[in-house]
Amino acid sequence: MPGYLQLAPRGASHSFRRRLGLGGETRRRNDDGDLKLFVLSFTAFFICIYTLIL
Repeated sequence: MPGYLQLAPRGASHSFRRRLGLGGETRRRNDDGDLKLFVLSFTAFFICIYTLIL
């Protein structure tokens, strides 16, 4: 059945994406949030244990 299923570009499949003009390309941010969360958690844990020992 020719013409039964017409494939659109991947990024233009949703009207909201078409309005934003993303064009299917998504850029990954340089996000170091995981590292910051790990350092914060490790520091908080270390302070709590250190406080209990002394």
